[in-house]
Amino acid sequence: MSLNLVQKLFYKIFCVILSLFYSIAGGVVAPSTEDPIDVLNENTVRLTFATVADPQVSNYMFGRYRIFEAACMDIKNAEYDYDAVLLLGDVAENGLTEEYQLVLDGLSGINTRYIAITGNHDIRLRLYSQSSERFKEFANALNQDESMTEMHHSEVINGYKFITLGSDRTEFEETYLSEEQLAWLDDELHGENGNLTFVLCHQPLKLTHGLPDTWNSPSETAGSVGKQNDELFDILKKYDNVVFLSGHLHTGFADFLYEEKEGVHLVNVPSFSIENKTGEYNEAGLGFIAEVYKDELIFRARDFAKGVWLPEHDIKISIK
Repeated sequence: MSLNLVQKLFYKIFCVILSLFYSIAGGVVAPSTEDPIDVLNENTVRLTFATVADPQVSNYMFGRYRIFEAACMDIKNAEYDYDAVLLLGDVAENGLTEEYQLVLDGLSGINTRYIAITGNHDIRLRLYSQSSERFKEFANALNQDESMTEMHHSEVINGYKFITLGSDRTEFEETYLSEEQLAWLDDELHGENGNLTFVLCHQPLKLTHGLPDTWNSPSETAGSVGKQNDELFDILKKYDNVVFLSGHLHTGFADFLYEEKEGVHLVNVPSFSIENKTGEYNEAGLGFIAEVYKDELIFRARDFAKGVWLPEHDIKISIK
């Protein structure tokens, strides 16, 4: 029996088990539809996207998948068609084909562009050649094309560039950015001439967003990009209007989700399917809806699993 057939068989068995679990536990609690996703000003908004991190969908953690399904329902119930959905890594708990299929199932029916990056959970348990190919297959299945050929790539949506970074080798917690990838990033940002640009990386920069305390470690680099941190930051801070988006920390809505460091705007996104560790609001199912206007970028905080806005945790960034 081929590996592909075995994977399909295990996925079917899992679906049966999941159905049994739902029948016993009561199924997915659908989010509220009283305050659906929309935009603040439809006439002047230039770009909208949902940004979520760390779904870590698992083929054995049934409760986590129930949160994921509810949060996806909220995205599907939107009254406005956003331009993209960003997945900031740790998409699958163990990087399994069955787990990626569950993510595809949950997101099916959303007419948008997907931008997905790897996190440490996506690549750390097997050969890099296997895990990276598996992730590319998943990302291309989301968009129904073959546009993702490398872990790092870029694309332009509504005139705004999104640059994705991805580890060039297997690492357990950190990411590894080769000199080639860093040089490529520098070229990509240089070409934008200071225009608003989004750089996506699963891990945040060191000593930001409350690190290392938010990683519960005394090590200066704990919870961060890792060894290439300083080289990466030296590139980012050379350019205006760079927004660096990350996940990884599993912290809820709190003051340290946004900071500006030497002109670079740093936004860390809470966990989408897992209960967040800290923060004033730390339930599972959190993320942002971002809206770009002429002079302002707004990250609107939302509990997707419940279908409610949390405006007290919105982030507003002035654009030069």
